[in-house]
Amino acid sequence: MTDARPPYAGTRYPKIKDIKGFTEHIASGWGTDPVPARPVEGAAQAAAEHRRRLSERLPGATVVVHSGTAPTRNDDNTYLFRPDSDFVWLTGCHAEDAVLVMTPRPGGHDARLYLPPPFRPGDTGFFGDANHGELWVGASPGLPEWAEALQLDVAPLNAVDDHGLKGASLKGALTIQTTSETFAADHGLDPSALLDRHLSVLRMVKDAWEIEQMRLAVDATVTGFAAVAREIPRAIGSGAVEGLGERWLQGTFDRHARTHGNGTGYTTIVGSGPNAPVLHWVRCDGPVLPDAALLLDMGVEAESLYTADVTRTLPASGTFSPQQREVHDLVEKAHRAGMAQVRPGVQYLDFHFAAMEVIAQGLHDWGLLPVSVDEALSPEGQQHRRYLACGIGHHLGLDTHDCGHAEYEEYMGADLEPGVVMTVEPGLYFHAHDLTVPPELRGIGVRLEDDLLVTEDGAEVLSAALPIDAAGVEAWTRARLEETP
Repeated sequence: MTDARPPYAGTRYPKIKDIKGFTEHIASGWGTDPVPARPVEGAAQAAAEHRRRLSERLPGATVVVHSGTAPTRNDDNTYLFRPDSDFVWLTGCHAEDAVLVMTPRPGGHDARLYLPPPFRPGDTGFFGDANHGELWVGASPGLPEWAEALQLDVAPLNAVDDHGLKGASLKGALTIQTTSETFAADHGLDPSALLDRHLSVLRMVKDAWEIEQMRLAVDATVTGFAAVAREIPRAIGSGAVEGLGERWLQGTFDRHARTHGNGTGYTTIVGSGPNAPVLHWVRCDGPVLPDAALLLDMGVEAESLYTADVTRTLPASGTFSPQQREVHDLVEKAHRAGMAQVRPGVQYLDFHFAAMEVIAQGLHDWGLLPVSVDEALSPEGQQHRRYLACGIGHHLGLDTHDCGHAEYEEYMGADLEPGVVMTVEPGLYFHAHDLTVPPELRGIGVRLEDDLLVTEDGAEVLSAALPIDAAGVEAWTRARLEETP
């Protein structure tokens, strides 16, 4: 036995790659177990049609779309990778550091997907790359598997330069603005607001496959609300047992979303009592108060990456207080007024103005407006927005706030048409330290949010399985509380 020790025994630095015995031994003796690529059923066909639609809008332009890379969380840890939404819409592929190139030809575009080949036995990266080596992260599909699954021409990523990305032939090709500056500069690409705009406009109207994905996301979200409501007693606690608080409910939904989809579409909001009026209360580090209103803003992202976005405000005890119910009733009235404006041929913003009229009138009736309703609703007024500072709806799809790169006229000023999926989400937010409202209203926050599909003759509320009237919300909540193990 020798006293000699290897010069390095850890994993942080790749010096182990220089040890001959180790590298020779780890390079051989592995069986093969091919992993098929499994995009969501129908995704490849839908993506092919999406590329065709983009091709029609940009004849003669070369388009390059990068899937992105996992951002660093801290030190050498990265966040779980989630591909760029435009890339997913055009490919159906969820691979990291992948590149789609659409090259113009007479009558359309040719598409090629460039993917980094897996680091398999025999590759230094197999054991030397902790983020991508198969020894570390498991087996993954190869290029032939992706080509078969996506019905696309697929080539290794290092061949992308052969396509001309560093040469004059593709210099100035359009790329999405989320492409990293380094990648764009290295390949002579031109981040294009025009390309982002076209993609946003195209994504506004969902096709049949996309609508089905939205239904899956919403249905999983509805069952997630039930899972959370059942856990309210554990979040509150009882007697000598300390409650697990908002974090427990946030974690309950996040686990549900990961089990029944890809995960959450955005950071789950759970706000009890004085935290409910905080619009983006994602810290979720407060207690769940037994007599307070509990605001839940939650959405499951399906395996296809289409997301739901639903909000309900529940009475933690099963019954609203008179003040909570009064606020909920006004928000419900505004919600119904807004949803009534969602139908074909109606301008997008009409739902917003309809809901705001109800809110302004209600606040005036309560004596909370320092001006008349007409003055508050005027462009120079907007005093009612103190208690509703955010917008009350948005397009929904692969992104929670979908299609955000469209021009104002194409988004806010457009008429609704069948296939649009959007949210309606009015609320009232009376902060605990807001001295303009009476003490009994302080610390109450209520929001109602539903996901709506514009149909040929109206709208379908995809999230209608969850009640919106106060009595219905109370009954639904009490039923879930009784189901608590």
